[in-house]
Amino acid sequence: MERPSGGWEVTGTLERDAPEYHSASRELEEVSFGAIVDAEREPRLQWAAPDGLEVAGTGVAKRFRASGPNRFDDLRADAGRAFDRLEYDGPEIARPRAFGGVSFHDGHEPAGSWDGFDAASFVIPAVQVTRSDDGVWLTATAASEDDVTERLEQAHARLEELPAMRPSGNSPGVDTTTRSTTPAEWTEQVETALERIEQGELTKVVLAQSLSATLDGAVDVPATLERLRRTYPNCYRFSFAHETGGTFFGTPPERLVAKRGRTVETEALAGSVPRGDDPESDDEFAATLRDSEKVGREHGLVAEAIREQLDPLAESVTASERTIRRLATIQHLRTPITATLERDCHVLEIVEALHPTPAVGGVPPSTAWETIRSTESFDRGWYAAPIGWFDGNGDGEFAVGIRSAIADDRSVTLFAGNGIVADSDPADEWEEVQLKFRPILDELQ
Repeated sequence: MERPSGGWEVTGTLERDAPEYHSASRELEEVSFGAIVDAEREPRLQWAAPDGLEVAGTGVAKRFRASGPNRFDDLRADAGRAFDRLEYDGPEIARPRAFGGVSFHDGHEPAGSWDGFDAASFVIPAVQVTRSDDGVWLTATAASEDDVTERLEQAHARLEELPAMRPSGNSPGVDTTTRSTTPAEWTEQVETALERIEQGELTKVVLAQSLSATLDGAVDVPATLERLRRTYPNCYRFSFAHETGGTFFGTPPERLVAKRGRTVETEALAGSVPRGDDPESDDEFAATLRDSEKVGREHGLVAEAIREQLDPLAESVTASERTIRRLATIQHLRTPITATLERDCHVLEIVEALHPTPAVGGVPPSTAWETIRSTESFDRGWYAAPIGWFDGNGDGEFAVGIRSAIADDRSVTLFAGNGIVADSDPADEWEEVQLKFRPILDELQ
């Protein structure tokens, strides 16, 4: 992708292991997060949660990679060794964190647009800027205190040159679009899933599609995220750019897990209808969502499966009442779920237990997973997979990587899916998937 000149480059990375790591922070005035992630150096990342925490990072202080069925164990072990050797001087809110994600399938091989996106990949940025209610902080991490001081000085000086606000720019415009799945192929896929459901092999499976858009101009991911923030202020926002391949970005509405100490928060988000053109029609759609037997059954499967997945780790699990989650173009049925853990554990243990939730996989999980793998004609990569961060205490927060796309120069591939249950209609499911492409597609046109 084309990048503005004058990018913010951080010198030095730490690709090898080190006997120790150091990190320190200093407070900043307001700064443009979009300008930070315009940096020439890769990888770059941006993360924003609905509660107000926002982080931008560039460069690599430490990278963690893993693949295969043991990827979560390998990540925890590698990250644990690095964080145990890290000394940090600064406020808790600005502490070093590892940002990244995992692929939907553990056998994922990075290639094409997904080049650089391993089956599991996390980075502690060399330089991290954190914004929250506690202010704006600059954090640097390196192998020595002298390197940390140098990085802080370099980054602070460069940040002072950046604008406090970055224009959100214009949409690049969409020239052509190509779908991974035709309506006829989709109908066949759904009917195959329905046969397996009728035979008792499945209760639910989530099938997805991809849509590739050729653009009239280069896509500006930070600007696109800023426009999405204005339209979807209560959603997560993320972008991850590696040295090779594209930039994965999105605005997921769904939290996979947030963990602090022994307290865990998650949610079931399943079942959707459009927004109405006026308050009356909007309420009518919401009533349809609440009253639908099909949607209620599908949503119940998701909520119950999440509770079952948490039970082995939890002292108690509580589901709150169902509500309607209204977004700009779509509304969902939502059930908040909280848990108290039985013991101290790493957030990645909970991520592993929950992924994939029935909202993006199916029931039973293993059969749904294999159905997805054998049915879909494209590589999900990191789509519908856990995206987020963890720290040295094993706390962290992850979203489900839906409402997402991967961008590469003048092309963007978008992803969307829908849950198939016993009385699903292929034509209705097709229309619902198209609705889920809209959040990002609308900002590109």
